[in-house]
Amino acid sequence: MSVTTDIVRTWRRPRAVMRDLLDQGKREDRAIAYVMIACFLIFVAQWPRLQRIAEGYEASPWPDDINFEGMMTYSFYAIVIVLPLALYGVAALSRLVAKVLGGQGTWYRARLAFFWTLLATTPLLLLHGLVRGFVGPGLQATLVGGLWAAVFLLIWIQCLREAESTP
Repeated sequence: MSVTTDIVRTWRRPRAVMRDLLDQGKREDRAIAYVMIACFLIFVAQWPRLQRIAEGYEASPWPDDINFEGMMTYSFYAIVIVLPLALYGVAALSRLVAKVLGGQGTWYRARLAFFWTLLATTPLLLLHGLVRGFVGPGLQATLVGGLWAAVFLLIWIQCLREAESTP
């Protein structure tokens, strides 16, 4: 199935989708593609917020001499280049926790579960970026961000349970 179809299916039946992904065999290239695409979409989700900051609608955490293009450059480097490396560490920690709790999976399975969950929940991150860009910081952005965190956690737990259930 296509990735977009699997993303929609993940919101309804995350364990079934994770089982289908695991049945395709160990494909490290696929796991890397999932995390890189997710990070790129997270970067895209930042564009409205960065534009809002550049236009002066909200306080800038950046130095005064950095324009929109500079913000985009630094954000690209941080999100698309550095963040995937940090996410590998988070996936490794999840594997260690699962192993302590009796998980039977592998490092690859834990990575796939984490990276797939991140990719599958990026539609909510894109919505969060739009809310931050059009409405700004506030209750609405907090609610959408909280909704993303809750959905991410629920799907990740289900995917990780499936990944750790059999060796």
